[in-house]
Amino acid sequence: MEARESWAALAAGGVAGVCVDLILFPLDTVKTRLQSPQGFRKAGGFRGIYAGVPSTAIGSFPNAAAFFITYENVKSMLYHGSTSYLTPAAHMVAASLGEVVACLIRVPSEVVKQRAQVSPSSSTLRILSHTLYHEGIPGLYRGYKSTVLREIPFSLVQFPLWESLKAGSSNASGNVLAALGGIWRTQGLSGKFLNTDSRKTSSCAPRQCSELGCLSLFAGVVPRMAAISLGGFIFLGTYEKTRQLLL
Repeated sequence: MEARESWAALAAGGVAGVCVDLILFPLDTVKTRLQSPQGFRKAGGFRGIYAGVPSTAIGSFPNAAAFFITYENVKSMLYHGSTSYLTPAAHMVAASLGEVVACLIRVPSEVVKQRAQVSPSSSTLRILSHTLYHEGIPGLYRGYKSTVLREIPFSLVQFPLWESLKAGSSNASGNVLAALGGIWRTQGLSGKFLNTDSRKTSSCAPRQCSELGCLSLFAGVVPRMAAISLGGFIFLGTYEKTRQLLL
């Protein structure tokens, strides 16, 4: 992969990440508060709907940029010598590695953001310093494994499908590519960053079922689906259009 293409993927990914995260931030706040153990109203309700946005604004660009530069470079390397029927596998591997790398940036940003969303009276900087003081660096990576385990399965389906549809649209415009991005993903279990205890990811779901009922695992599913669907249009459409302009 040429240096110019790598820089284009990095810049386009960053722009796409900032656009989708800032535009859909209110929906994400509502989803997070619906998932909060303290309840929607006590978590802030519709007040301070942009609480935690500084964390998102700072983390969005490097997070999405890291994913796409990893994805495009790994995909380019795997393409060499591969046959057509192995192409989807190349997309799967590239997307999986992209998620692993991106989550190194995404998770700390999400930890601070979600805690700010359910504590709108506290500033982002205060929450960051509190987390570092009481939990250290590991506290910023609470939920890393569950995030990776959540993201990879969706990417295994999403990116081969997206690449296939994109290849089938020989005259694909930015609008068509944005529409293809609407075939996105719906992620159920979240709220993992709000908890500050040290239990393992594998014990979180059973414990939540026993304490709050299994339906609590799907709290916030409506705003989540809305954000993910709209996010697909904005994210992949913006990425492709920006990358085309840069190249």
